[in-house]
Amino acid sequence: MSSSAEFRMDQLPADPLLHVLSFLGFRDLVHCSLVSRRLNELCRHNPLWKRLSCKHWLLTDADRLQSGVSWFCLFKQYYRDLGRYVQYYPVLKSAWEQLKSFLQLRCPRMIASLKEGATEVELNDIEAQIGCRLPDDYRCSYRIHNGQKLVIPGLMGSMSLSNHYRSEVLLDVETAAGGFQQKKGMRRCLPLTFCFHTGLSQYMALQPAEGRRMFESFYPCPDQTAQDPSAIDMFITGSCFVEWFTGYVHNVVTGEYPIIRDQIFRYVHDKSCVATTGDITVSVSTSFLPELSSVHPPHFFFTYRIRIEMSSSALPEAACQLDSRYWRITTSDGNVEEVQGPGVVGEFPVMTPGKVHEYASCTTFSTPSEYMEGHYTFHRLGNFHNV
Repeated sequence: MSSSAEFRMDQLPADPLLHVLSFLGFRDLVHCSLVSRRLNELCRHNPLWKRLSCKHWLLTDADRLQSGVSWFCLFKQYYRDLGRYVQYYPVLKSAWEQLKSFLQLRCPRMIASLKEGATEVELNDIEAQIGCRLPDDYRCSYRIHNGQKLVIPGLMGSMSLSNHYRSEVLLDVETAAGGFQQKKGMRRCLPLTFCFHTGLSQYMALQPAEGRRMFESFYPCPDQTAQDPSAIDMFITGSCFVEWFTGYVHNVVTGEYPIIRDQIFRYVHDKSCVATTGDITVSVSTSFLPELSSVHPPHFFFTYRIRIEMSSSALPEAACQLDSRYWRITTSDGNVEEVQGPGVVGEFPVMTPGKVHEYASCTTFSTPSEYMEGHYTFHRLGNFHNV
């Protein structure tokens, strides 16, 4: 009686079993395939591996048709090649595809600078050359694209002032290995980016040394108050490669970073930094410049971009001209500085319905965070005394 009532899951009809199997990850699905001949057959069911191939390798029906093999075989092919990166691949591949789609529309010449992905052998050779292990998220990204050619503009963003220009190239792994640091103060650090104009690079720490955490990215900053020239401070930009890269891509593709003259400018716009008075709206974007800043002594250089816009629905008689500006700067230790003067960067823009005026300026702070607020004064063109 008890033996005739014994229940075996693999004796269920195919449809409910396939439904159960559809909830499994690829590792569990492989384990189930080893239980019995019937489960082995069911675990090769094409729709199961289509879902997993789409999830982990972002493959499409077109990819499967082009390969000429089943979804199960296609998944195995990708896993043999990229299996060690399965944790990172869908995130990084998606980021690269989003970035390329955006660049194709907004900065098409950057697309041509991207290099084909590196091979496993090439990445292994680089590890042997520098004597350090590369993190898997970095390796995964470089399997997709091996950085970019050494051209301007750089993929990792630009910044421009009247007498200063920065544009960071995403280094290919061979060039990065050539800049691998062994000197005191920068031991075991691999450059991620490089700017031809400033010599600036962002680095990734491949080992926890000299106060750095493993795999965090940073801009190095010499301690100008120390007797030892190897004393290095850091402006940290990410805790790991995948965070550093995907965070940047998110800011690009969502429009957080503006595109100016076919380049990605790393201005950050705080949506709370917008004010409207009558028909005039003013918004602000800011950017920190590590290459012009230092921790010791405390000197923090910021540039800001102001956008002044008159509503297109304003009446013609609302036209006005900017007369002066006023800024009130409060440091994190409570000190207040006031700045006022005529115009903006030597200009007195005339605002008419629908017109936009943008300008960039800069300031330095002695504390890491400060608060800057202020106002502009305009007069109506039809009545100078109507301010």
